[in-house]
Amino acid sequence: MRGLRCSPVRLSTGTTGAALVMALIAGAAVGCSSPPGARPRATAPTARPPAPVNVYAHIRPGMINPKWRGDPVRVYVPNSVSNTVTVINPQTYKVIGQFPVGAQPNHVTPSWDGSVLFVNDTAGNSLVPINPATGRPGAPVPVTDPYNLYFTPDGRYALVMAEAFNRIDFRDPHTMRLLSSMSVPCAGVNHMDFTADGRYAVASCEFSAQLLYIDVRSHKVTASIRTGVPTDMMRIPGGSMPQDVRLSPDGKIFYVADMIADGVWLIDATRFREIGFIHTGRGAHGLLVSRDARYVFVSNRNEGSVSVISTATNAVVHTWRIPGGGSPDMGGITPDGKVMWWGGRYNGVVYAMSTTDGRLIAKIPVGAGPHGLCVFPQPGRYSLGHTGNFR
Repeated sequence: MRGLRCSPVRLSTGTTGAALVMALIAGAAVGCSSPPGARPRATAPTARPPAPVNVYAHIRPGMINPKWRGDPVRVYVPNSVSNTVTVINPQTYKVIGQFPVGAQPNHVTPSWDGSVLFVNDTAGNSLVPINPATGRPGAPVPVTDPYNLYFTPDGRYALVMAEAFNRIDFRDPHTMRLLSSMSVPCAGVNHMDFTADGRYAVASCEFSAQLLYIDVRSHKVTASIRTGVPTDMMRIPGGSMPQDVRLSPDGKIFYVADMIADGVWLIDATRFREIGFIHTGRGAHGLLVSRDARYVFVSNRNEGSVSVISTATNAVVHTWRIPGGGSPDMGGITPDGKVMWWGGRYNGVVYAMSTTDGRLIAKIPVGAGPHGLCVFPQPGRYSLGHTGNFR
């Protein structure tokens, strides 16, 4: 072999053919060495395993998009019964403003680019824009039945969950002009999240106990799952009412809160099938992901508690009860990740709780029926909607 020095293999007289072969092999194996000063032969590099996926890698403290970094941190609370929005300073835990909207505001949603916050004025058939730099509302934008609002990961579409009409409306994300409507084979479509690549979405239908798998490109429902027996808040065997949806950090599982089954369904994000269930508490409703993506916080609305699920083990590691009870619904987490805020749906208050130990920091009176409050600004590159699902 070129570039190698090989020691000769000495054979005695009478060596057999088999012994000769073995001797030559041994010589090739141990009798050759590189000459002095020669470069060692190159070896194939060891393949590095791919880095683990974390769809929430950009929501850590300090990773706020420069486009909205300068906006003051505020908590915007839609009061669905008193038809107002209450504004809270989360640093002082004080109400600093309130303004009226049309009828039945259910959620406050950051736009994909964070330039505006939309009040989902459901019965008023409008989206009321809020300037996040000033906290002031603008003129309502006519939109049919905006119970909830999402944005595709590429920012191309705003998706209005027109729950009363069993459809999802694809709209221009800036003007809210209607582009197309997609009828859905279920009742009460209201919450959703997207796969890691943005190609598909899973939507929950609370009144028919179904989950839908949606091809975002073709605007078509490709599959559905029934999570149990449809029920109108009645707790019957096998009853189900799926609510909030959130993708796991590794992109493999969708967590789906179920307020009648009292826990969280685990749905395979690729095969779209049920793979497990985690019991949390009565009325499991809203889902929030911690800034380090290690935990999912679950609001148990009917028992006044918050359960903490480890995303590594998919097991409940804590359940924190609100002193005196309560009705935590939907919410958000402060930019530093230390405080989670929940609307107290049936108690006319909002709760500020520690994300470390569940301690109740503040309980602040607002209007009647506080629902999907929004904490803004938050870390992330863009908003997928709802009350602030950032990636």
